[in-house]
Amino acid sequence: MIVTVRAPAKLTLSLRITGVRPDGYHLIDAEMVTLNLADVLTIDTDGAGLSAGGPFSAGVPLDHANLVAKALRLLDRTAAIHIDKYIPHGGGLGGGSADAAAVLTWAGCTDLVAASRLGADVAFCMIGGRAKVRGIGDQITSLDPVERDFTLVIPPLSCSTPLVYRAWDDLGGPTGDGPNDLTPAALVVEPQLATWRDRIAEASGSEPTLAGSGATWFLAGHHRELAEALVGARVVLTSTDVDSAARNGSKMTTTAHRSERSW
Repeated sequence: MIVTVRAPAKLTLSLRITGVRPDGYHLIDAEMVTLNLADVLTIDTDGAGLSAGGPFSAGVPLDHANLVAKALRLLDRTAAIHIDKYIPHGGGLGGGSADAAAVLTWAGCTDLVAASRLGADVAFCMIGGRAKVRGIGDQITSLDPVERDFTLVIPPLSCSTPLVYRAWDDLGGPTGDGPNDLTPAALVVEPQLATWRDRIAEASGSEPTLAGSGATWFLAGHHRELAEALVGARVVLTSTDVDSAARNGSKMTTTAHRSERSW
């Protein structure tokens, strides 16, 4: 059987690191929203293996390191999955997490605690909408949806989430000047981010915010003029996907609150 599923990107509007557990997992306090930008996964239950195409497929691992492969192992299932990548790899928009969440949701999995151990954004991507996300990503409180427009500036570079968190540890756990505590660490891991931040600020007149662990910068509203001003980067105009939580169903939200009370 062959099925096609969407894997919407997430945008972290604010991110505070509130601590580190003894097992090394970082505790977060974040607000996340689902965007109408999405990967598309084609799942063939009669096959096996991963493949990828699309504008952001370069650099996507197609082995056991891919979160989709980890999701399949969690489910104890095999399938051939082709990922059409429209969410940038290493862009801080939860592309890998969204792909894994789409597979878990397709399979009927509602275990948000197990999902969060694949990645801090996976559980939220399973629920979607707008939410406050705490713990290691498994404590999710849904918030009223808000229609908002954003401009994503995707520079020609990527950031490794594990390396950014490691740099945050090495820096002594800094608090970001803006809404994202990971910004100082991401600038250490990828110094060119600062150049792109300054270019965006000069072209738009507004200071951009780093998306998650980077490398995407974002601004509120649609700034069409940036496509011409920021040569070398991709500029994507997007909006919140206010219907995503309803599509994923209330059973996910119930499981999320149950996970929250267990911590």
